[in-house]
Amino acid sequence: MMNALTPEQIASITGGKLLGKNLPLELTRVSIDSRQILNPTQTLFVALKGAKADGAKFIPQLIEEGVQVFLVSESFQIQNKETCYIAVKDTRKALQSLAKYQRELFEKPVVSITGSNGKTIVKEWLGQILSQNYAVAKSPKSYNSQVGLPLSVFEIQPYHQVAILEVGVSKKGEMEALQAIAQPNLGVFTNIGTAHDEGFESREEKIKEKLQLFKDSALLVYNKDQKELSKIIEAAIENERLIAWSDEPGADYTRAIKFQDELTKIILIKSDLSTFTFYTRFSDQASLENLTHTIVSALSLGMLSDSIQKGINLLRQVDMRLTLKPGINDSLIIDDTYNNDLAGLRVSLDFMRQQRPKRRKILFLSEFQQQGQPEKIYPEVAELINSHSLDLVVAVGENIHPLQGLIQSEFKAFSSTQELSEWVGLENFSDDLILITGARAYHFEQIVNQLQQRIHGTTLEINLNALTHNFNFYKRRIKPETKVMVMVKAFAYGGGAVEIANHLQTLGADYLAVAFTDEGVMLRKQGIQLPIMVLNPVQESFELCKTYDLEPVVFSLEFFTSLGNWCKNNHTQLKVHLDLDTGMRRLGFEEGHLEALCNLIKTYPELIIQSLYTHLVGADEEIHRDYSQEQLDSFIRMKDQILPHLLQKPLLHALNSAGIVAFPDYQLDMVRLGIGLYGVEVTGKHDRELQAISTLKTTISQVKRIEPGETIGYSRKGRLENGGKIATLSIGYADGYDRRFSNGKGYVLIHGKKAPVIGNVCMDMVMVDVTDIEVKAGDEAIIYGSQISLKDLADRIGTIPYELLTNISSRVKRVYYLD
Repeated sequence: MMNALTPEQIASITGGKLLGKNLPLELTRVSIDSRQILNPTQTLFVALKGAKADGAKFIPQLIEEGVQVFLVSESFQIQNKETCYIAVKDTRKALQSLAKYQRELFEKPVVSITGSNGKTIVKEWLGQILSQNYAVAKSPKSYNSQVGLPLSVFEIQPYHQVAILEVGVSKKGEMEALQAIAQPNLGVFTNIGTAHDEGFESREEKIKEKLQLFKDSALLVYNKDQKELSKIIEAAIENERLIAWSDEPGADYTRAIKFQDELTKIILIKSDLSTFTFYTRFSDQASLENLTHTIVSALSLGMLSDSIQKGINLLRQVDMRLTLKPGINDSLIIDDTYNNDLAGLRVSLDFMRQQRPKRRKILFLSEFQQQGQPEKIYPEVAELINSHSLDLVVAVGENIHPLQGLIQSEFKAFSSTQELSEWVGLENFSDDLILITGARAYHFEQIVNQLQQRIHGTTLEINLNALTHNFNFYKRRIKPETKVMVMVKAFAYGGGAVEIANHLQTLGADYLAVAFTDEGVMLRKQGIQLPIMVLNPVQESFELCKTYDLEPVVFSLEFFTSLGNWCKNNHTQLKVHLDLDTGMRRLGFEEGHLEALCNLIKTYPELIIQSLYTHLVGADEEIHRDYSQEQLDSFIRMKDQILPHLLQKPLLHALNSAGIVAFPDYQLDMVRLGIGLYGVEVTGKHDRELQAISTLKTTISQVKRIEPGETIGYSRKGRLENGGKIATLSIGYADGYDRRFSNGKGYVLIHGKKAPVIGNVCMDMVMVDVTDIEVKAGDEAIIYGSQISLKDLADRIGTIPYELLTNISSRVKRVYYLD
């Protein structure tokens, strides 16, 4: 999100011209991807023209989806004059101008990181460490380019206390625009390597180009031991702005490394002889270098060493960077498939050296793309390989053959990844240590997939794009001024509260609701900033509600009094929500309680009434429509009695997911989105318009032939009268697969075909009939997802989709992805 701007303001900032209809909108979002529109009415779509697609061609589709303001080039032919357009000479430069404006609104520290290797790791680690004390904004993934950096800046919010921006360039002349956007207060120059050498006449030119990022920075952190880099830095920037660290005396921080049994000790001695000591489980050179950059940066921002150590204890390897995976036949794979330069190879080979001994050490290596002249790079590659005593080097690329005569290891070369893949399928790998590193263009991930051990188990995959789609489905059905509270209780209906809450924060939800206080505490500890309502608070949790800024629901006169007395005795205030019982008969104030309630409101001004709400008991069924209307009428009467006794107007809300569809005239100030967000439209009116957000899947452990008359499973309940074939799956009722699916009530999909449950569901396993399906151990089975309706499964065992979703055990791994 960005600070709200009108189309007129955006036109002024970008030097554009308003065309079409000048809409009085406040825009808070910027998008360049038609597939990732979060809130159409608040989104500015920037029509960039890239190598693969012209964003302008998606404008008609986006207008239908509700986007109303577009940043387009002057050549764009406007057809829909009811839409607002801002025409500019260059949409990319206009995007950068808008980002520059947004950056200048942020007056707190900005850290920018550049270099050849380690930028993303340092960014992620510094973010994790700083987040121990501060609200941190940082570039998503590797958004560090001419377009990526502006998108990163739009993620910086007023509540953030520090921002971390990764910045990268690939040729001369690119940094000027990026520096104007980032304007860092503190800079970090990680290192210099061979990446993007082809875009520069010399290594010195590349360093100077990157160094432009820090021309106005107050401070710059760098490693003085990188001689070429430090020489240029120290010649260009005044000494008082530099913070150098080194393994040799004489720098601002002198580092000493001590390797212990399980921990590595990092000692940093400042020039004034003050000393800092840190411990980490990392021991390889690359991680220690990146971690030192991170520590020195955190110290430079004024963070205390104790807090830094707490952050270090939580650090982990960044995905797709030197990832260690179990391989076939007890082999071990180092997945470095997103790295392709000499410095990166040096790092990964050093990491390889740290691993336990194996039968052979094997390197899979692609041709070095974008690395400059081959005659200069390959002798250095060979020298590095030879120093690590590898047993086998497997190389791919048209121009990599010169390496063969330079290395001492056995050498195999292939012209394409396809040829390599065919050879891998025939070769016998066993108890080998395998490093796989290469340019992205070579798609070495398919080699990793061939060689890694197939993980048997159960996974719940959460599609965040589908969640976004469902959120927008409901947003389109409510008024722009109506707020949205999203229910993330019960582990976000089984999907994982923290990750989903974080995504909802990005989508623009206004409130979250949890069942118990500890759920809210967990969200706060994970950095969730949205207001959080606690549905079932207890007296023992009052202190936690205050400490973590949680807003409890008050549902009885006794509870109101108890909480009011606690606040009065502790000289504090709490925001609360009043539950009005209009027919649920579960919790809440009844109409007969209102006079006493209003007296309590006057007695305890320490309780700030944030909202009044009720819950509809049958909005999902037309048969209960009259009763739902009676509930709504009752709620209106009750709130009218309460409002005159309040110092400020609270939010009013009555509609759940079903109510949003069934009673659009009663949106009031806020609606509560629950099961609908997760892909279940309980009224049945819009089933096809929602998307299933989760897919529960497992694998086949074993396939067995069953003879006629044999029984299967506990209590001998399972039978195949004519014999057949069963598959045992790695899921059971301990994973949340309901035992009521036993004996044919449930089914799974394998290769798109139904396989009924045979016998009783076990604690950790279930058997299915695969007599007519060609299967083998390791094949995937879909428990539910887009092809298996949760409603259908729930109906089969006489329950509701809510139960199936929330029953998924915490031992089931959740995986979140954007497709």
